[in-house]
Amino acid sequence: MQPETAIRVERISKTYGDFRAVNDLSFEVYRGEIFAMLGPNGSGKTTTMRMILDILKPDTGKIEVLGGALTDATKDKIGYLPEERGLYRSVRVLEMMEYLATLKGLSSGEARKRSQAMLERLDLAEHAKKKVSELSKGMQQKIQFAVTVLHDPELIIIDEPFSGLDPVNTLALKDLVMEFRAKGGTVVMSTHQMWQVEEMADRLLMIHKGEQQLYGPVEDIRKRYALHAIIVEGQGNWAALPGVERIETLENGRKGTLLYLESQTTTDDILAAIATTRNISIERFELAVPSLNDIFIRVVEEHGQ
Repeated sequence: MQPETAIRVERISKTYGDFRAVNDLSFEVYRGEIFAMLGPNGSGKTTTMRMILDILKPDTGKIEVLGGALTDATKDKIGYLPEERGLYRSVRVLEMMEYLATLKGLSSGEARKRSQAMLERLDLAEHAKKKVSELSKGMQQKIQFAVTVLHDPELIIIDEPFSGLDPVNTLALKDLVMEFRAKGGTVVMSTHQMWQVEEMADRLLMIHKGEQQLYGPVEDIRKRYALHAIIVEGQGNWAALPGVERIETLENGRKGTLLYLESQTTTDDILAAIATTRNISIERFELAVPSLNDIFIRVVEEHGQ
């Protein structure tokens, strides 16, 4: 069954003078998923996000959001966390949250109730009467995200949400994103932190020079770039196994041995050989699947900086 679509982008392009920021780009975001948008600086990610939000108009192509063209009513169902944060630094936290929530259609009473509840949820209730400028960057980031979801949107678009955060605040913000998704919300997330994409995203789109380079489920893309090799951990003469072309010791992170296989050898062949070979103990056996960071670097290098 085809998932319901939250965003449909059909062959959009955007040009600034002689520079084409986005070129004939198409993709879909499904309801209830975390969809990651990746790409080097200047790749067209932020321009694409702003066209989805109708901040910018595409020169060509069509965009549908939550079932149709973007209207004022639809905009009230969206939360946007831009890379350039938009908090009023001289305003007190609770007052600012209430004000921004009323801009999304909440009554003053409901805005205050939700703001207070969210501050409690974030362990920031004691800071409600402080000015935004008096908060740490991590606290401001959490407040910014709170404002993004305060009106219970169906869709949030967040640009570099973890930028500059320490591990504790990164985890707190990640939990909020996952909580939003668990309630049925849809998340479009742009980030340079590939490990966050591997942990959180269902599908991804990688843009480079305004064009689509990778698109699909995260695990499918990683498997597509898998080496014809196996990572093993344990004891044994790995090089002597039939079908092993050469071996390489892994030193990055968890230690292991990389077994490069001959072209006709399958993983099942190696597993069978291990099972029938004496003096081998196996603790780990997995496909040599690269990280998204490795894939990202490879794609950028293949298509030029």
